[in-house]
Amino acid sequence: MKVLVVSDQVSDFLYSEALKTHCEGVELVLSCGDLPYPYLEYLVTLLNVPLFYVLGNHDGRYMATQCVTLEAPRGGQNVDERVESVLFGGQELLVGGLEGCMYYGGRQHQYNERQMVRKVWRIAPQLYWNRWRKGRALDVLITHAPPYGIHDGNDPCHRGFRTYLKFIKRYKPRYLIHGHTHPSSGYDGKTYQYRDTTIINVCGYRVLEIDPHA
Repeated sequence: MKVLVVSDQVSDFLYSEALKTHCEGVELVLSCGDLPYPYLEYLVTLLNVPLFYVLGNHDGRYMATQCVTLEAPRGGQNVDERVESVLFGGQELLVGGLEGCMYYGGRQHQYNERQMVRKVWRIAPQLYWNRWRKGRALDVLITHAPPYGIHDGNDPCHRGFRTYLKFIKRYKPRYLIHGHTHPSSGYDGKTYQYRDTTIINVCGYRVLEIDPHA
């Protein structure tokens, strides 16, 4: 199945008539954060597919117009500390999320390592339930920040979470997809394999082929 993943930067190419042609066959939109809510609403409205998202460190209330303030993108599901499923061709894809980045100054959607561990604890019951009932905990984990040592930086804002590495070892998602560390700013944009998980850094957009039967 085709999945459109977006993060951090609005793509003028997608914000045009080219969207439907370029993203023909896309069945799901995933957002890793730091995007204007009207942009996400535009994508899901034009493509008419589900949207699962997490918030980034720059997300908050968004002034869409002088009279309308958005707290979140309408038409999407926030999967922070949650697991949602979507069916494609009779096969189920399990998608979970963890929002935010490493703490660097007290704004919303920022967490230290201990706080992120607590967030993982809160999603853990759903993961164990899935493993018992479905034979796997999770297929795709979307985050805003990267794992520690992969695609991350040395400054507090862009340092990755060690907790994500432990998450991968324990729950074995097929993919971890994140944003936050832009390759255009010099961060590593290569795709990595860590244990059983493919780790993908998205800035702007990427169209991925994910086989629910795998």
